[in-house]
Amino acid sequence: MKHVSKEISGSPNWLVTRFDHLINWARANSLWPMPFGTACCAIEFMATAASRYDFARFGMERQAFSPRQADVLICAGRLPFKLAPVIRRVYDQMPQPKWVISMGACASTGGIFDNYAMVQGIDTVVPVDVYVPGCPPRPEGLLYGVLMLHKKIKGESLALPALRDEQPLDAKGLRMPPDEIDEISEPFGNSVHQFRSS
Repeated sequence: MKHVSKEISGSPNWLVTRFDHLINWARANSLWPMPFGTACCAIEFMATAASRYDFARFGMERQAFSPRQADVLICAGRLPFKLAPVIRRVYDQMPQPKWVISMGACASTGGIFDNYAMVQGIDTVVPVDVYVPGCPPRPEGLLYGVLMLHKKIKGESLALPALRDEQPLDAKGLRMPPDEIDEISEPFGNSVHQFRSS
């Protein structure tokens, strides 16, 4: 009996680990989503928030239409280059900690819109935490994405200082360097044969 109590009291990380667990549990179960719906994925997002699927059971019943009061940006639908500065400004105005869900094929990769007007993946503009595939994804897909985000949040630690670093844009307005974007996305385009960063 004496040996067991010595092991418990001798653990140097017990307090920090328990505090991380408590903070991450509170963050994961009280997410306030900021919907950024531009296409048919937004309709599926609305269905997820309605009574049949019910975001409220995950603590997400409060839709935050102000970026200052949101901590999850859900980009549901295609993103034209005209809206890229807008979504980046919304992301920059959200307080830390903040996360991003890319909902649907258009937000994640450009989808069927393989042309000069659409951003071919919002990860070039904002850092994405969870990708929800589909065109459009069903509400169950978005709920699974939310559960994946819960799992990611619960695995974070306050001891990691770089976890909440802001990621500024470069001179071209991209989050990653153009050569890195081109490397992970080539070959791009069946019709226009262009780079994602151009």
